[in-house]
Amino acid sequence: MQKGNIGVTTENIFPVIKKFLYSDHEIFLREMVSNAVDATQKLKTLAQQGEFKDELGDLTVHVALDTDKGTITISDRGIGMTEEEIDKYINQIAFSGVNDFLEKYKDNANNIIGHFGLGFYSSFMVSKKVEIITKSYKNGAKAVKWSCDGSPAYEIDEADKEGRGSDIILYVDDDCKEFLEKERIQQLLNKYCKFMAIPVAFGKKQEWSSEKKEMVDTQEDNIINSVEPLWAKAPSSLKDEDYKSFYRTLYPMSDEPMFWIHLNVDYPFNLTGILYFPRIKSNIDLQRNKIQLYCNQVFVTDQVEGIVPEFLTLLHGVIDSPDIPLNVSRSYLQSDREVKKISTYITKKVADRLQAIFKEDRKQYEEKWDDLKLFINYGMLSEESFYDRAKEFALFKDVEGKYFTFDEYKTLIEGTQKDKDGNLIYLYATDKEEQYSYIQAAKDKGYSVLLLDGQLDVPAIQMLEQKFEKSRFTRVDSDIIDRLIIKEDQQKSNLTEDESANLSQVFRSQMPKMEKTEFMVEVQSLGESQRPVVITQNEWMRRMKEMSRFQQGMNFYAQMPDSMNLVLNSDHPLIKRVLDDCKATTEETLKPIESELKGQEARLAAIRQQQEKKKPEELTQDDKDMKAETEKAVEEQKQKKQDVLSNYAAKNDIVHQLIDLALLQNGMLKGEALDKFLKRSVDLIK
Repeated sequence: MQKGNIGVTTENIFPVIKKFLYSDHEIFLREMVSNAVDATQKLKTLAQQGEFKDELGDLTVHVALDTDKGTITISDRGIGMTEEEIDKYINQIAFSGVNDFLEKYKDNANNIIGHFGLGFYSSFMVSKKVEIITKSYKNGAKAVKWSCDGSPAYEIDEADKEGRGSDIILYVDDDCKEFLEKERIQQLLNKYCKFMAIPVAFGKKQEWSSEKKEMVDTQEDNIINSVEPLWAKAPSSLKDEDYKSFYRTLYPMSDEPMFWIHLNVDYPFNLTGILYFPRIKSNIDLQRNKIQLYCNQVFVTDQVEGIVPEFLTLLHGVIDSPDIPLNVSRSYLQSDREVKKISTYITKKVADRLQAIFKEDRKQYEEKWDDLKLFINYGMLSEESFYDRAKEFALFKDVEGKYFTFDEYKTLIEGTQKDKDGNLIYLYATDKEEQYSYIQAAKDKGYSVLLLDGQLDVPAIQMLEQKFEKSRFTRVDSDIIDRLIIKEDQQKSNLTEDESANLSQVFRSQMPKMEKTEFMVEVQSLGESQRPVVITQNEWMRRMKEMSRFQQGMNFYAQMPDSMNLVLNSDHPLIKRVLDDCKATTEETLKPIESELKGQEARLAAIRQQQEKKKPEELTQDDKDMKAETEKAVEEQKQKKQDVLSNYAAKNDIVHQLIDLALLQNGMLKGEALDKFLKRSVDLIK
């Protein structure tokens, strides 16, 4: 028997491994099975080269669980090891500057194993003792047993083992008993080993026993990796159903994908894979982490943000590259040049595939556009290079359901939708039903209206306004129709200033109090055929509020109330009727108030003119009091006037009906207010 200490320049490497890797300790099984598969593949290579002439036989790697003994055993029939090889590969952890290394990587668990080749030693993350029973494939080789209890001390002794290969026996530690559960091991093997190149067996397949009334083991091995890695095959040998079937294997509960891209490149890096376009609906976050990264068919991670551009993390599928190490940190991925080349390549391939589908079958592409739009908008917003490609196959959809490329739509509206300053106005709606009347008003003018109802459409139009020359996007309900695209100077109202002010006060006084909503009232001459009252919402303010959902630092806008405009059409007979009735009803009451108001305003103007000639320090207390009293008198008369107009408006059913109609059109009339409107409507019909 040989005894000794493992060659490391630190007192005890195992507590270090456990401490630094504990958060990710499930990867021990991946490392153990990967080592077994590697040893088997090496034997196959030797056989192909003629260096191993015996029968290969069954090469299945077996994972066995013994809950009574508390062990996990990983067995292979690969090349095995001699005593000298154990000493070389197991006993000598050959790296220098261990203490510097530990300090550098103390917060980065994966680098310890991945960068320094300590795959085998990951077994000590879950084990209080590890044994290796191994026999080399070489003629005359003797079986050897190596054991270590988690300290640097080890023992090597002769062993009994008939065939070549290695058995790694892990005596699971008391704080890791979860790994003695069959379901947990099954889960990890499915996660990490499903596509390994050598068969991996865990237990036996089961079948129902009518005699025992339960599932019982058969004689057939339960092979974990029975599904072939489709990405490793030549695309020319595969049919659509092969890709769909593989997708169902990866994502059993998902809808069928729209289409896919088969990646296959060997220069300047090695990369294979299949990326699927899922049917993306609206929630971006739910779609993430569906791309699985493999290294030589061994699962690494589904956190692929560093390898795949952010917007492509919405895709599903598999990427396999031996150029990306099994254990990688996010900082490594973000800084590595080869990884950035991979990212650029994938972006180009995705754009090329979309372009090809668009050109080959535009009708099919348009049918899938509603599912594709979120993905493509996300890409154009986050990757400048993707926008440069996507602008050729990104589409606009109008409210009629017709599709246009950016250039096609520009050509369509250039003749009709330019304002007096030469800006091209892209009109859009976000809800065809809620904004129906606004859409119809625009169509009556001969305008085209886009439907932009996607989750990222608002940020997208912000971007497109910067990309498109002399262009602006305006929602159809952001203003009255004649001001959406201003062709010439606006027609002024035919009312006097006092008439406009009185009319505004009549309607303003009856506007409902709504949480986080403010109403401004204005009077415009819109023509007799236009509606008497229209509610609009400022495009810029609404857009800023919507953008605050996507961008940090814009919470200020999110907290602001919605600013709505109630526009009164002074040309409409109903508005004229309200104004005439208001005059007839309030004229006598308002005469003395307005006379007193004008007198006080004239007096205040004279006082201000006189006091402006003096310096502040020259003003006496009497001067200040006189000004304050006059200002108070003006406000009192204004309030009296407002009260008269408000009292009149409160009894006018037409005013209330017009306000409620405008609110109803915008989905803002609810509850008690809606009930009153319905009752009033019935009364007006009688």
